[in-house]
Amino acid sequence: MYFFRKNNPDRPKNTNIKIMHAINAIAIILFLGGIIWKLVQWFILKK
Repeated sequence: MYFFRKNNPDRPKNTNIKIMHAINAIAIILFLGGIIWKLVQWFILKK
């Protein structure tokens, strides 16, 4: 239930965790972009 919990105003704001989440999001986007690019190369460009 970690993803569906309500925002707790008493929880301290931690900059390191925000940076970590941003880096993880960038990594996931780049990974999915790479997979999509490979699929485009294989099925559309057929090189």
